[in-house]
Amino acid sequence: MLQTGIKGSQEMVVTTEDTAKVYKSGTLDVLATPRMAALMEETAWKSIAGDLDEGMGTVGIRLQLDHLAPTPIGMKVYCESVLEKVDGRKLAFSVTAKDEKGEIGKAYHERFIVEEEKFQRKAEQKK
Repeated sequence: MLQTGIKGSQEMVVTTEDTAKVYKSGTLDVLATPRMAALMEETAWKSIAGDLDEGMGTVGIRLQLDHLAPTPIGMKVYCESVLEKVDGRKLAFSVTAKDEKGEIGKAYHERFIVEEEKFQRKAEQKK
């Protein structure tokens, strides 16, 4: 059973492939907001994945994100999530991201627990 307070952490080094220029979210060689969002989601889902029953996973359903400061190529980024609320199958996380100079982002993130095969079948039916 999932309990509030579960923490997760991930880190990455910003590469050319992680930039706003590559993600087409801007023209600069800095960490792209969509890439930071992906790191935040990854940190959250991985933090609780091992506590789920076999065949169960989570999908993101909400992300409120503030990108507070730029991070250049070559700098390390650290991300931490905390499971703040469990409401049935709905999970709420607070997530922060920092680079070597300080905080660069914060987010409120919700995920929903799903049966993976059933969810995938439902998605495939859209074809």
